[in-house]
Amino acid sequence: MEAALVHVLAASSTGLARSLSRQTMRDVIAGKIAALIASRVLEPGDEIPSERALAAALSVSRETVRGAIQSLAARGILDVTHGTRTRVAKSDVGGLGLSLPGRLDVSDYTLDDVHAARVLVERQVVTEATGRISDDGLATLGRSLAAQEACLDDPVQFLICDREFHAAIYRSCGNVLLADLALDLYTYLLDSRRRIVSRPGRIAESIADHRAILEALAAHDAEAAVAAFARHEMRIYHSTAALLTGTEARGAEALSTVREPDRED
Repeated sequence: MEAALVHVLAASSTGLARSLSRQTMRDVIAGKIAALIASRVLEPGDEIPSERALAAALSVSRETVRGAIQSLAARGILDVTHGTRTRVAKSDVGGLGLSLPGRLDVSDYTLDDVHAARVLVERQVVTEATGRISDDGLATLGRSLAAQEACLDDPVQFLICDREFHAAIYRSCGNVLLADLALDLYTYLLDSRRRIVSRPGRIAESIADHRAILEALAAHDAEAAVAAFARHEMRIYHSTAALLTGTEARGAEALSTVREPDRED
């Protein structure tokens, strides 16, 4: 399962990509690891990939990776113990969080407000991405989907892959601001999302949604891609609402009411 985590760490987040010129490679790698912790995809006690695996995936030396890990360990963020895998020690990444996605604190808003905003933003982002996505971008999504299918029983690994799948699509829209905004909305209640995908069958459902999204993007069919994204977001909305209220999601009944977005005249 380590390959799934390594694959995600290899891709730059939108926020970090704009500041590469002001950071050393060690800082960039440390920032990527910190981003996963800040968004609560990686939590205290979770293992991170080995130095060798990270170095191979990121095309940097093991010394560079080691420096990034030591930097985070010096801040108390990672726990490095000889003879064991490096683990996340705490969730507070301190000042590193200032350079990570999350400029908009979506936690201040209600689930309904975030859902409505996400549907609107993703509709525009996905429409643009469908026309702009490259063969390399589609290949990245294909690898991400394969990684997701390899971690059906690992919610943490799946959410890491899930985040990169969405981020890769957002970046393909060609508008950095919209991509960042979409990613900010995506991070809403990720801790709840981790609990949801821990339930039987939930990861498989998300993977099926992702497969439909990828097929639409590969066909450059904007209408189908927007509809697939809307269905996926509606599933997330209902499962999150059910968790927050302590009720069971209505599942197929709720999803059957999803309307495909109307075409613009």
